[in-house]
Amino acid sequence: MVVKFMKERHLTSFQIIIIGFALVILAGALLLTLPQATVAPGSASFSDALFTSVSAVCVTGLVVQDTGTYWTGFGQLVIMLLIQIGGLGVVTVALSIAMLSGRKISLMQRSTMQEAISAHHVGGIVRMTGSILKIVFGTELVGAALLSIAFVRDFGWAQGLWFGLFHSVSAFCNAGFDLMGQRAHFCSLTAYSADPLVSLTIAGLIVLGGIGFLTWEDFKTHKFHLRAYRMQSKVILSTTFLLILIPAVFFYFFEFSRAPWTDMDTGEKVLSSIFQSITPRTAGFNTVDLPSMSEPSQSLTTILMLIGGSPGSTAGGMKTTTVAVLILSAISVFKRRETIRCFGRRIDIEAVRSAATVLLMYLTLFLTGGFIISQVEGLPMLTCLYEAASAIGTVGLTLGITPSLSLPSQIVLMILMFMGRVGGLTLVYAALSEKRRYISTMPKEKITVG
Repeated sequence: MVVKFMKERHLTSFQIIIIGFALVILAGALLLTLPQATVAPGSASFSDALFTSVSAVCVTGLVVQDTGTYWTGFGQLVIMLLIQIGGLGVVTVALSIAMLSGRKISLMQRSTMQEAISAHHVGGIVRMTGSILKIVFGTELVGAALLSIAFVRDFGWAQGLWFGLFHSVSAFCNAGFDLMGQRAHFCSLTAYSADPLVSLTIAGLIVLGGIGFLTWEDFKTHKFHLRAYRMQSKVILSTTFLLILIPAVFFYFFEFSRAPWTDMDTGEKVLSSIFQSITPRTAGFNTVDLPSMSEPSQSLTTILMLIGGSPGSTAGGMKTTTVAVLILSAISVFKRRETIRCFGRRIDIEAVRSAATVLLMYLTLFLTGGFIISQVEGLPMLTCLYEAASAIGTVGLTLGITPSLSLPSQIVLMILMFMGRVGGLTLVYAALSEKRRYISTMPKEKITVG
C-alpha cells in the first residue's frame, strides 16, 4: 500500500526519506506505549514514548526517562532496533529487505538510496548496500565482543552480553543511549572514564560510524593507499583527525587541569580528553560530569556538536565536509584565488553555496531552539543552547535539563532532532520538489560584503 501510494503521488527521493523516518518514529512510539515496554505498572505516556522514539530513530540519545531503569528488556530491544534503523537509514533498511527477499530494485529505489547515503552516482548502489550491511554488522559484533569483556565482569553473563550488544549498536550508530541507570540515573559511562577497553572501544565505534559509507568504500577498494581515495574521503579523514586532535589537546591542558578533576591521574585525563573530543560528533556518551566542565569547554563542545560527523554516515550535524568547504572557500578568498582547491582538485561553487546554506539553517535552528527553550523554561541561555545544539546535531549530550523540560520545550527538541537527522536541505528539497528552470537571467550588479 505504501509503495502504491508513493508511485501514485510521484514522491521525490527526499519526500520518501522524510515519510519513511516519520512512519518508523510513529511505529516505535506505539510499541513503546505497550504495557510490556515499561518496568512500572501501566504504560508510558505517548509524549515520553514519542520523544524516546524520535531520539532513537534520529540517533540522538536525549531522553526524558532513564533507558536502563524505566524500560523493560522488550522496551530496550525496541529502542535498539530503532537506533539501528535510524543509523543505517530507513531507505537502506528497506532496500536491504527488498534485496534479501529477491525483489528487483527499481530505478526510483536506487535513486532514493543514492540520496540517502550521499553517493555520487546510482551505478553500483545495490552492491554498495550489501557492503555497507556487512561492514555495519561485522563492526558492531566486534565492538559488542570487546565491550562484553568489561560488562560481563561487572554485570554477569546474560546482562553483560546484552549490555555489550546494546552499547555497541548505540555507539556505532552515534546514538548515545546507555543502560547504566542502575548505577545512577542518567550517568552514561562515567564509571568507565579510566577504563581504556570501554572508552577506546566506544570512541572507535563512534569514529567508524561517523566517517561515512563512501569512506569505507574507498578503504575497502584502496586499503591504505590514501592517494587513490576520493577527494571527499580525504577531506573527511583529515578534518575528522583535526577535530579529534585539537579539542583533545584543549581539554587535556585547559579543562582537566582544573580543580574539579584533581582526582584524575594522567592516564584518565588522556582517555577523558580523547573521549570528550570524539563523543560530541555525534554520539552523546559521556565519561565525565558535563555540568562540572567550564563554560569555554561547554562552548567548544557545543561547536563540535553542531559540526557533527560526515555525509552518508550514522552521524548528524552540519557535517565535516560543510565546515571544510567553507574554510577552503575562505582561504581561496584570502589568497585571491578564483577557484577553491583541495588535494589537487577544484571544488565546484555549488558545493560552497550548499555549505553556506546548511550553516545558515543550522545556526538559525540552533539559536531559535535555544531561545525558545530559555524563554519557556526560564533557564540560562548557554544551557539551553547546549541542549539545542545536542538536538539539532543529533548528539544526545545534556547538562541535565532534558528530563525536567515541559512539553513545549520537548516538542522543540523533537523538531530539532528530526530536522538534524533527515538534513535541512532534504526538508527544503522535499518541500520544493518541483524545479523551476528559467531561460532568462536577471541583470548582474556588484554588492560589497565584509
